[in-house]
Amino acid sequence: MDRFYIIANSEKDPDLQITEKIEQYLKAHGKSCTIQHSFSKHEGLYHYTDPAQIPDDTQCIIVLGGDGTLLQAARDVVHKGIPLLGINLGHLGFLAEVDQYSLYSSLDQLIADDYEVEERMMLEGRVYRGQQLLGTDIALNDIVIGRDGHLRVVRFKNYVNEVYLNSYNADGIIISTPTGSTGYSLSAGGPIVSPNAEMTILTPIAPHTLNTRSIIFPAEDVITVEIGKGRHCDCEKGIASFDGDTSIPMVTGDCIRIRQADVKTKILKLNHLSFVEVLRRKMRDS
Repeated sequence: MDRFYIIANSEKDPDLQITEKIEQYLKAHGKSCTIQHSFSKHEGLYHYTDPAQIPDDTQCIIVLGGDGTLLQAARDVVHKGIPLLGINLGHLGFLAEVDQYSLYSSLDQLIADDYEVEERMMLEGRVYRGQQLLGTDIALNDIVIGRDGHLRVVRFKNYVNEVYLNSYNADGIIISTPTGSTGYSLSAGGPIVSPNAEMTILTPIAPHTLNTRSIIFPAEDVITVEIGKGRHCDCEKGIASFDGDTSIPMVTGDCIRIRQADVKTKILKLNHLSFVEVLRRKMRDS
């Protein structure tokens, strides 16, 4: 690889010391490198990272921060089709593989083209009120449909390929990718799935029932979640959240249709470890 682009989380690397070390190291080895800061949320066509600033001939995007920063960057730049490498400046990270202690050896691997590229499926969610489209977004980890406002359970009606599946009285519903199975879905009791698989995981959050389990569907299935009526047939408020970042308000009768996105995130893998080994190490350190 010869042409690099760095997305730096200015909160995790406020003085840009690590960012500048990477830039200097790459340029010292005859490589080109450009830096873009990931500041507060931008209202517009992108969330945090402006993909228009990334040269089309970029071969690798290095993301400094953590899993959250990489998730934000992935959603903004996925249409560029450029592989991402996450450098973890935070705590537990499944997506951001590299830490500060293996920084230079990892850069040497990139320069020597010693890496693998994994493609991760993403989800697309479209929120409807009747036939009106209220909003749409994509997610690499998960789309969460939850209550908004008062602390009480909401009834969620679930459909698969327009066929009624079930209903939950719960705090919310998590629709996760395999990549997101080690995130919020795991905390809610969902299964861990190898990230290079292609499937969708439905997991209720704190459901009021004794026999609720996660349900796994083929990636091509379309899952619809509808906000039901309140306990006294009143209007409930909900919210659809994409990777814990952007959100779309919902009310009783609104629904979100979730399907596999047409785009995939490319993640660079350097350690050549199996997912089982990575999982064991990460869970040991958590």
